[in-house]
Amino acid sequence: MNLPNTLTISRVFLVGIMMAFLTLSFPFSKSLALIVFAMAGITDYLDGYLARKNNCISSFGRLMDPLTDKVMVCAAFVSFVGIHIQV
Repeated sequence: MNLPNTLTISRVFLVGIMMAFLTLSFPFSKSLALIVFAMAGITDYLDGYLARKNNCISSFGRLMDPLTDKVMVCAAFVSFVGIHIQV
């Protein structure tokens, strides 16, 4: 398991943390979810950069990187449905 693949797998766990922050309601939980989403986006950039730079492109990475990206975005959108904004 190389570093880019490890970063891809770590994004799956970040998605779970982001969803937990989006579904819980305590002060600044949504802000923490945004920070976790940004961290996941940075790891997405880093794993692609490192895979190309170090020539570590693998079949696992080619499959899981786009899949993890889609899971991350879909999880955010699904969590947005359950957010109740009080005006």
